[in-house]
Amino acid sequence: MFSVVILTLNEARNLPACLATLPGVDDIHVLDSGSTDATARIARAAGAHVSVNAFENFAQQRNHAHTALPLRHPWVFHLDADERMTPALLAELRAAAAAQTGPARTVDGFWVAPRMLWEGRWVPRCTDYPAWQARFCHAATFRFVERGHGQREAGGLRLSRLQANYEHDMSASGVDDWLAKHRRYARREAEAWFAHHRPLPSELLELFAASPLARRRALKSLSYRLPARPFARFVYQYLLRGGFLDGAPGWRYCRLLARYEGFAAAELSRLRDAPR
Repeated sequence: MFSVVILTLNEARNLPACLATLPGVDDIHVLDSGSTDATARIARAAGAHVSVNAFENFAQQRNHAHTALPLRHPWVFHLDADERMTPALLAELRAAAAAQTGPARTVDGFWVAPRMLWEGRWVPRCTDYPAWQARFCHAATFRFVERGHGQREAGGLRLSRLQANYEHDMSASGVDDWLAKHRRYARREAEAWFAHHRPLPSELLELFAASPLARRRALKSLSYRLPARPFARFVYQYLLRGGFLDGAPGWRYCRLLARYEGFAAAELSRLRDAPR
């Protein structure tokens, strides 16, 4: 078996559907960062253990779960409230946890690729599927590091991949909420890139790395150097990556991605113009 940690902040709207996808999981933890709605009550009613920890960033919050929560099992899967477990992934997680126990353990964590939904439809081309996320972790050895608005695995960890997917309903809270979140994300991403980006030749070399994940991260870093970024992102995602094949939801989502790039471009301009 394995534990599940769900990060929340005022997620009364989304949490019930998330919890409903975890049948048979005997150790569910809701790690809240100060909700003022019914999030905690809903979680407890479903049998989840509720803890509160002030949010600094996603990496810190997930690491806090590994070190401070009374987890029943060595392995933990991380979910957000607008994400859903799938039966196929549930079965694969159980098998992986059973195989990776004691002296037989050969990895510290697993990457899992989410199926990203917009307006109820999977939009794989708009979201560069598979975009691997480190989500299934051996709590004693796995640690996250913050990068931009999200988290990555710390260096030196042993990782493998699972084949099944979880689902992420990106439009669960509506367009206005998406835009508000992505304004914050754009600021964090721009600040992280501005502080840590490498020289251009190094970034170009990473485009030829053996790992698809490394190539994807290099392409993302290089995108911060492009002029007309909102237009470039729309052309890349909607035309070059085939977002037009994702139907009307794909059209609307790619337009939102262009707006996000506009937020990021504005933040980069602010950082470049700020006094050193």
